[in-house]
Amino acid sequence: MQKEAISVFDIFKIGVGPSSSHTLGPWRAAERFLKEINLADVVSIEVKLYGSLAKTGKGHGTDIAVILGLNGEDPVTFDTTILTQTIDAIKTERKIKLAGKAEIVFDAEVDIVFLKKESLPFHPNALKFIATFKDGSVKEETYYSIGGGFVAKEGESSSKAQSVSLKYDVHDADELLQNCMRAGLSVSQLVMENEKIWRSEDDTRQGILNLKNVMFDCIYRGCYSEERTLPGGLNVARRAAKMNKLLLKNIPYHSFDEWIAAIKNTDRSFTNTMNWISCFALAVNEENASFGRVVTAPTNGAAGVIPAVLLYYHLFASGTEDENIIQFILTAAELGSLFKKGSTISAAMGGCQAEIGVSSAMAAGALTECLGGNPAQVMQAAEIAMEHHLGMTCDPIGGLVQIPCIERNTMGAIKAITASQLALQSDSDLMKVSLDTVIKTMWDTAKDMNSKYKETADGGLATNIPINLPEC
Repeated sequence: MQKEAISVFDIFKIGVGPSSSHTLGPWRAAERFLKEINLADVVSIEVKLYGSLAKTGKGHGTDIAVILGLNGEDPVTFDTTILTQTIDAIKTERKIKLAGKAEIVFDAEVDIVFLKKESLPFHPNALKFIATFKDGSVKEETYYSIGGGFVAKEGESSSKAQSVSLKYDVHDADELLQNCMRAGLSVSQLVMENEKIWRSEDDTRQGILNLKNVMFDCIYRGCYSEERTLPGGLNVARRAAKMNKLLLKNIPYHSFDEWIAAIKNTDRSFTNTMNWISCFALAVNEENASFGRVVTAPTNGAAGVIPAVLLYYHLFASGTEDENIIQFILTAAELGSLFKKGSTISAAMGGCQAEIGVSSAMAAGALTECLGGNPAQVMQAAEIAMEHHLGMTCDPIGGLVQIPCIERNTMGAIKAITASQLALQSDSDLMKVSLDTVIKTMWDTAKDMNSKYKETADGGLATNIPINLPEC
């Protein structure tokens, strides 16, 4: 098991869809590589994609992410409305400005190579940058996009992560529970104490509220989008905006706050509440599939679960105060870090259980604490949610983060709420399966899973649904 200090802002990152491992990770890797070379002396750059990045890179926008990263764009601030024209200009002119400064000749069709039959041993998501300089010398570096936007450089020591000394060391769920019990703290309170090693409490609170704003804005955009279908060639129909109109029954709104007020005035029956949760999750992942701005939670493919459950809590379970939001995000982040340390949050390593399963567990535990659950019940809720995602495969049709990914976010959100309710109504002392046990089981399952069910589009729905998509 890894022993590393993971911040809430490591688990939750602002980025651009459709994939944290195939889009955000390669984007960040490109940025890292440019910082290690003398841009003024570069005459050419070649990028080689391996394994899952090669097999589903077109559908996941890996080439687009690499181009934008090399061009000096920031995934947190880049204006996604000009993404297509930016990429088209670079491809047409066959020139790119490295880090926005040094212009070189760059032909994306030639200089980005998809090596679909080659895989590197450390991780299925590998990419290599090769820079040639004016004096004829060459520098190359290999990076691995290991899930959730995390990037590891080949040969890089993890000592930097281990050197951070937190107030409360947490390497597994049992240690987290014991620390909470000894200190008399909730999970979120303990996490806030640990976050102080990186920044002030005020900065952490403000950063979390910014994450919330990005999440809620993403839901809102998805719910009023006028686009009918998703990009990529599958022609998948967008559903969130249509559901939003039907559920609101023509109640007018002109801003996010008015929209929230309108939702509160709709029928709050069980069926309608379920419909709203599904609508929220669909909205996020339809935006994600359209190269919109999302928050990795803990990945892009599973980015809709936590925002959907958080907005459900905000609208239907009295979680209206900033403190409620902060409590939710802190708890969810800590649970996500446990899965990263003890298993994986990469679908290329563990299938969809590593994405939707982990996000559902995170949301379940977070909701449980916010509804009054103690730390043991938080662990139980997370365990229940993951237990019923074990073995879930990742088999995206056409290599796109659309089918079955988008609908799975609705299922993950509903499972999270169900798991929370079960935990709150149970005696956690009678649990037969601990969170650590289910995390280990998830990792065992991941290792046993055939590679064709790990984000390669080589099995499952990806091979049983007839499509005609080039290079996917």
